[in-house]
Amino acid sequence: MEMPDWRDESLGTMKRVALWLVQEVTVGNTFTKVSLREAFPDVAQIDRRMRDLRDFGWKIDTNREDVSLDANEQRFSERGVPVWEPGKATRRDTVTITSYQRREILARDGYRCRSCGIGPGEKYAGTEITSQLDVARRQVRMADGRQKIQLLIECNRCRIGAKDLVADPQQVLARAGKLSAIEKKMLASWMAQDHRPFSEVEQIWADYLTLPAESRDLIREALA
Repeated sequence: MEMPDWRDESLGTMKRVALWLVQEVTVGNTFTKVSLREAFPDVAQIDRRMRDLRDFGWKIDTNREDVSLDANEQRFSERGVPVWEPGKATRRDTVTITSYQRREILARDGYRCRSCGIGPGEKYAGTEITSQLDVARRQVRMADGRQKIQLLIECNRCRIGAKDLVADPQQVLARAGKLSAIEKKMLASWMAQDHRPFSEVEQIWADYLTLPAESRDLIREALA
């Protein structure tokens, strides 16, 4: 199917924004809020229409996800569903988050990233980069096989992967030197295998910690 032109006003705004990103910005490049508004001067809330693309797998980073961007820049990182094709722009099970709900979810999750445990504004180890917490959407497979979006708090680094980390083997050695003889022996065995075997209960606990609150509640109630 031939890709339509982003200037075609017979298309919906979200579809036109997707086409503009593909045809004008291209994957991997940055753009500004000003350039987006200049491309769509007569469209109110054009920023929101672009954010809607994230519900269809489009990855558009701001300085929350990529600290190298300034406040006015965004990066078109990944193309998602071709929403301009017939039937592809059907709204999936999405969750709209208000400011009040965001505050509630932050409090519910203890103002900590559910994946790594860092708090807001804390520095990542070995860097001068501070964390930013935000609500993340997690696809959760339900008991009946359906997938449902649930919400949890994650930091900017856990959402985009580790960046700008500096390895410090001397620091690791110093910390290892403070372990007890039994702990050192255990650590040495893990190093010899290049693998740490987790018990089933430890693995379940680790998986449980990363679940959204609704799923954590379900498991707690089932085991109570």
